[in-house]
Amino acid sequence: MARADKATAVAELKREFEGSAAAVLTEYRGLTVAQLKELRTTLGENAKFAVAKNTLTKIAANEAGVSGLDSLLTGPTAIAFVNGDVVEAAKGLRDFAKANPLLVIKGGVLEGKTLDANEITKLADLESREVLLAKLAGALKAKQSAAAAMFAALPTQMAQLAEALRAKREEAGE
Repeated sequence: MARADKATAVAELKREFEGSAAAVLTEYRGLTVAQLKELRTTLGENAKFAVAKNTLTKIAANEAGVSGLDSLLTGPTAIAFVNGDVVEAAKGLRDFAKANPLLVIKGGVLEGKTLDANEITKLADLESREVLLAKLAGALKAKQSAAAAMFAALPTQMAQLAEALRAKREEAGE
């Protein structure tokens, strides 16, 4: 690679690291071009999957302020730069790796924190953002319903207490 091409590649990788919510490093040894195309389609617009040279990736990551990836940059490396929902992209990579065991998830970085392969898998096991927001909305609605029921019960209990007190006084002859 010519020096100018390397500088351009480093600048592009740096831009991707800075503009991404997460980056997942994978080993793609043995996958065909068709399989890599299928993976890119699976990830959709949520992530960009790019093959990169390890030395250029190290330089770009350091320039972008991303640390902890040096130990993961061995062997043929491809990076999934995630721009959208990180959980959805992790699920896509995990599912593709299950169907194609030649794709190995090495690890990655999420919001500046280095993740290993197990943490990426745990991230993939999370529910999507929409499901989590729906659960949160349901929990908030349940709390509001319980509070409304409690506030509605107070006047009813007060009326029942007053009626019991009236009945007791009536029995006592007051």
